[in-house]
Amino acid sequence: MKLYATLPKIRNVSTDVEIPEEDIVRYRKQITSLKALQPLLDRTSITDLIAILLAAALEIGSSDVHIEAEEQHIAVRYRIDGVLQNVATIEKDRWKQLASRIKLVAGLKLNITDRPQDGRFTIRFGGQNVDVRTSTLPTAHGESVVMRLLVPTAINLEFAQLGFRKNVFEKLQREIVKPNGMIITTGPTGSGKTTTLYAILKQLNKPEVKIITLEDPVEYKLEGINQSQIDHSKDYTFSAGLRSILRQDPDIVMVGEIRDKETAETAIQAALTGHLLLSTIHTNDASGAVPRFLSMGVEPALLAPALRVIMGQRLVRKLCEACREQTQLTPEVSERVASIVAAIPEASGETVDLATVNWYRAKGCEKCGNSGYKGRIGIYELMVVDGVVEERIRTGSVTDKDMLAIGQEQGMVTMVQDGILKAIDGQTSVDEVFRVAVE
Repeated sequence: MKLYATLPKIRNVSTDVEIPEEDIVRYRKQITSLKALQPLLDRTSITDLIAILLAAALEIGSSDVHIEAEEQHIAVRYRIDGVLQNVATIEKDRWKQLASRIKLVAGLKLNITDRPQDGRFTIRFGGQNVDVRTSTLPTAHGESVVMRLLVPTAINLEFAQLGFRKNVFEKLQREIVKPNGMIITTGPTGSGKTTTLYAILKQLNKPEVKIITLEDPVEYKLEGINQSQIDHSKDYTFSAGLRSILRQDPDIVMVGEIRDKETAETAIQAALTGHLLLSTIHTNDASGAVPRFLSMGVEPALLAPALRVIMGQRLVRKLCEACREQTQLTPEVSERVASIVAAIPEASGETVDLATVNWYRAKGCEKCGNSGYKGRIGIYELMVVDGVVEERIRTGSVTDKDMLAIGQEQGMVTMVQDGILKAIDGQTSVDEVFRVAVE
């Protein structure tokens, strides 16, 4: 269960905070790199401080701004391409004013410093509204603040741009156009599941099709799609919401997450009664999805015919094309890579000659903030539930290892194998694949 289910409800506050376009232009000119941020913060007012932190985050593509009280100072960190980076510090004596200013614009109570709070506000940037979800947390040295920036363009990826290999893309394309069944994505928080599901929904969104989503919370608005947000305080849960959605005559339903037996059973019934249902489940990989459903108490005889696709995914950082450099793998890493490639099923259609591969590593330059990486791409594993898989699920006795073996017989390339193939293509590094994916 996610921790936020037990936290105080996010207040429905949307306070327009004007950051004039001329200020944005000025900040962007001055923030030529992350190194330029510190001197700018040192000489600005509290009001401008927030604007600069957000403008800089938007400019460099940071998803989250972390402002953390430490013993001697305030640390500012940006999450860039999924990885936190230290970017600046703020004098400790400015923290009380800054925290109060952030709370004010986010609709939080200024006098509460010993309990977590959640709020939000909206800024204008590049002609679009950017929702900023804000949370505070009391710590030993003072409150910690995290601002998550929900930029509409962050989910503008088309289905064909997600990074699937050709054979995986074609398999998934065939399955998502079928009128019923369950499409399940798996992976931890931040692995790109929502982006994948939104891209699929955009692909399927047509005037003759009714699509409804049930999310916690609705983070991005999708044109032409009915999006509903659950509310625990009113007992509007995933299971209750899904039952209501099915009375709205939908063709396609997306449920943010399946967490319990009741939601799972309702989702399965929807898939078995002529609806295409998309959802996510928290498991490490595709092979763990079926055992997870069974552990919830779902009937195998109902689950088997309902499932159509199970997809595991992670996000790896893409090498900066401006500074990536060729490298040689160490004997140990080379042996590990060879073992992974050798295990790629012949049925996948993937062939690799490691002797001809040029490997690349991250270096770092101004264009990528000296990280060596710029942007992210998905690594995937896709299991189509065919007759063989369905019969195995019906037995009710199936483990992760069983599902992995069945998937490999089917030609499934695992996430780590897909990652290595992308490293072979020069899109990412072997180090990055091993950082994110497990064998």
